[in-house]
Amino acid sequence: MTFSITARDPDSGQLGIAAATGTSGVGQLLTWARTRVGAVATQGWINPYLGIDGLDLLANGHPADKALRAVVHLDDAARLRQVAVVDAKGRTAAHTGEDCADWAGHVLGDGFVVAGNILESRETVEACAERFRGTTGEEDLVQRLILALEAGERAGGDRRGVRSATVYVVAGEEYPLWDLRVDDHDAPIEELHRLRDRLSETLLPQIRKLPTRLDTAGGLSDTDQDGLV
Repeated sequence: MTFSITARDPDSGQLGIAAATGTSGVGQLLTWARTRVGAVATQGWINPYLGIDGLDLLANGHPADKALRAVVHLDDAARLRQVAVVDAKGRTAAHTGEDCADWAGHVLGDGFVVAGNILESRETVEACAERFRGTTGEEDLVQRLILALEAGERAGGDRRGVRSATVYVVAGEEYPLWDLRVDDHDAPIEELHRLRDRLSETLLPQIRKLPTRLDTAGGLSDTDQDGLV
């Protein structure tokens, strides 16, 4: 139903997931990430607890491969699941169940995983991975993830076309730096690009002034007196 990329940026330590699918609302249950812990994408016949429990295991010190094995072992329908895991050190692991609809599979890279099912062909995940590698050091993580999705769509993408897309990125705080969702749109990946460009100018500067664990006032003195929302 979906193709996704789950990644860690080695320079910033940011963790993120981007995904696109032929149905609506891909962002609600697929993306799971926690700062300084890891990121998990759960797709196919989604089991949200693979993301929830996977992050808990990563937070308790399990590397990506052990966390993945643990959650898949406890899932009675693992044959229908697809899961991608990247931990805080950039280690990767993935599972594609044998009953995921063709074409289904994944690619493990240096600090990232691309996974997909119900795709036109393997070319989708390979193009997505190649584009992500090609932007190393050139863009911020959110933009790299969107560009990778775009390449995957151009290489075939979801067999049914793409109807929704999402990108979720965490940085140094427990709240996300980016949480963009296009839940129902004729060109959802293009819309992600538009939102990213627009919100980089409007919302992102305000997000960067929010309180942190070490500075509970944040940039309050520099923020518009009407507040963020």
